[in-house]
Amino acid sequence: MLYVKDVMQTNVRTIDRKKSLTAAAKLMMKWKTGSLIVLDRGLPSGIVTEGDISRAVARGVSPGRTTLAANKKRLITIGSGSRIEEAAKLMAAEWVKKLPVVDDGKLVGIITETDIVKSSFDLVTALKEMVRARYRPPDFVP
Repeated sequence: MLYVKDVMQTNVRTIDRKKSLTAAAKLMMKWKTGSLIVLDRGLPSGIVTEGDISRAVARGVSPGRTTLAANKKRLITIGSGSRIEEAAKLMAAEWVKKLPVVDDGKLVGIITETDIVKSSFDLVTALKEMVRARYRPPDFVP
């Protein structure tokens, strides 16, 4: 059985909620990431994605003057001890692609759809190899 802690990424990129959308976009470019976890006094309070910034700009929001504190989306998280299946179901139910992993209120990682797909692929590959090894015909000896 696979758990979130087995496949989550622990190098989570963060930004303070007082920073602007422009600052967030610059950090995303610098770190080559599509999202940042927003922190409020060191605790996870939100997430900002490239899509959020694009939609804000399209609505006419000034990205240099708008802080991440203006983002009122509810943060959906999961614990590191949760099963991968729970994470996948939560992502589907909430229409999100990334889940911050939070234990005792502290950010410990992030899990994405890609992480789940990769772990599933790795598991299926390992199972196929086990089946092949178990049912491989013995070497023919004349």
